[in-house]
Amino acid sequence: MMALFRWLITAMFFAPFASYAEGGAFDVSRWYEILDSVKTKAAAQGVSSDTINQTVKYPAFIPSIVKSDKNQSEFKLTLDGYLDRTVSNSRIAQGKIMRKKYPTMLSRVEKKYGVQPHVILAFWGLESNYGEVKARHKLTDAFFTLIYDGRRETFFTNQLVSLMKIADKNKLDINDIHGSWAGAMGHFQFIPTTLAQYGVDGNGDGRVDIIGSVGDGMYSAANYLNKLGWNPNERIVRRVMLPSDFDISMLDGKTKLTLPQWASLGVTNPDGSQIPTNQISAGLVADVAQIKQLRDAAIAAAGVPGADADVAPMPVIEAYLTYPNFYRIKKWNNSNWYAIAIANLADNLK
Repeated sequence: MMALFRWLITAMFFAPFASYAEGGAFDVSRWYEILDSVKTKAAAQGVSSDTINQTVKYPAFIPSIVKSDKNQSEFKLTLDGYLDRTVSNSRIAQGKIMRKKYPTMLSRVEKKYGVQPHVILAFWGLESNYGEVKARHKLTDAFFTLIYDGRRETFFTNQLVSLMKIADKNKLDINDIHGSWAGAMGHFQFIPTTLAQYGVDGNGDGRVDIIGSVGDGMYSAANYLNKLGWNPNERIVRRVMLPSDFDISMLDGKTKLTLPQWASLGVTNPDGSQIPTNQISAGLVADVAQIKQLRDAAIAAAGVPGADADVAPMPVIEAYLTYPNFYRIKKWNNSNWYAIAIANLADNLK
């Protein structure tokens, strides 16, 4: 009788998702297998029965999350367009307001972890617009949906179990924890495994709550950057100019040379002066796709069919020398564009 009741409730609940994706109808059996698997793994890792029961109590499948996961790479901005969007005048202005609002907290964070206030503010601004971005999804629903979708089932299962442990340790109601569709939460958008490893009680209340506490968020972010090796005495990037015929295969940040070696290849400051000559190793990053478009346009403008760079004058290239801190940022978010945006926003908030 109980099995029949469970089937009827399930049928009514999942009816709207009968054709949720190209893969076909919603697989109720798989859904319950996932719930049982999560319960087993959580129990084996010491999660309390109360948290387990709350986690699997009326979980929802969210079709829009699957759509978001599948469409992440559809829209691509140029580097200039990305910086215009992420390092806007309004974000810079709000960051300066937040610096004045939290001077003591930022000073304590810098003293403890060696991460400068303008760097913390830059991460806070990009990740949640200083806490203004509101969480949309109950994280248990987001994780169950992504586990069911199957693209990264093990990864999201681990995130869910980690979230359950966090709820247990900090005496949080797991069904009150909200975040992004991809499972990131709080002022600095940590995923659960990152929070579990680097989360810090910044306000001294005995809990780590990066959603409700700015202090916990700042301390946790600084602790993470510190553990990644953050060096407060080094810059992140340096804007430079390159010769028009520069080899663009070297502009993905993976080729590392010393500054004198880059200088010998024609890398200069934007005003044409010499870059520093210390032996620090750096990469070079630029918008290669945009450079190719500009080169094609120059060739077309030359009016010589089949012309190449030896015939048509090529535009000079704007790029960024990328220092060790740049690559530490990429361990937070593995995107060249993101790391450059953090550097630009941080520079504007000094």
